Amino acid sequence: MKHSLSGQVVLVTGAARGIGEHTARQAAARGARLALVGLEPERLERLAGEIGAVWFAADVTDQTSMAAAVEGVLAAYGRIDAVVANAGVASRGTVSAGDVEALVRTVEVNLIGVMRTAAACLPHLIAARGYLLIVASAASFAALPGMAAYCASKAGVEHFGNALRLEVAHHGVAVGTAHPSWVDTDLVRDARDDLPAFKDTLTRLPPPLGSTTSVERCAAAFTDALERRRRKVFVPRSVMLVYWLRTFFNSRLVEKQVERQARRGVPLMEEQVRTLGRGFGTHTAAPLPARPEPPSPGFIAHRYHR
Repeated sequence: MKHSLSGQVVLVTGAARGIGEHTARQAAARGARLALVGLEPERLERLAGEIGAVWFAADVTDQTSMAAAVEGVLAAYGRIDAVVANAGVASRGTVSAGDVEALVRTVEVNLIGVMRTAAACLPHLIAARGYLLIVASAASFAALPGMAAYCASKAGVEHFGNALRLEVAHHGVAVGTAHPSWVDTDLVRDARDDLPAFKDTLTRLPPPLGSTTSVERCAAAFTDALERRRRKVFVPRSVMLVYWLRTFFNSRLVEKQVERQARRGVPLMEEQVRTLGRGFGTHTAAPLPARPEPPSPGFIAHRYHR
């Protein structure tokens, strides 16, 4: 069943660029009233001016920040009919050679950020009998070396969405999970530019895991999902095969093939990460929390040797 977006209030996180930006543009073109949430105020303000939206600078990993954004949307529009929980990042490197804080931040944004977004918006989605679209990934189904935190977060996002769907169905709220493969965004382009070994790995992947989709095509699929309140969204649609064959893609047979490539590719990637010297791409807005000073020896002695 198709639900017109005309007059519907749609909140999009990670709306400053990439999939979030283009989904907001396409939803606005279909008559929706947009609320943009993200960490790049200048880009959000510019986009809001172009499509007649409201915008809020907010970190999806901070509940106070998200609650304030939601209150702002209610003040502007009085309701929230649909949410696209799109904010996401991808760290650089393996668990042994990458920045552990960047790995942790990836999980915080991609998974915890979705949880906080859902918690902040659900009372209003329940009131509107609305729709929540959670952006997962084809990485929910298949793992790649160098993407441990990203794959873990997106697998978690899928199952969070599956469980949440059951929790809110009796309220008339629909929950969908979206599973794009590689999309031509700054996030993906940065990863390829930063790590030639990673780019080489992608060229060796079979379709659809190795194919890249335009951001406009992905946004069109997401906007269609908003109208049809879809349970699952696959971009491109052939990712559905990976979904249904996930046991095969995670089998020992496939794993052995990936391991053969990883023997050469992973050491190269780790060396490139060390040379790169940062945990995220240049276009990623994912500030790491301040690292506290290590406790003094006197503090340790006081705490553990009383």
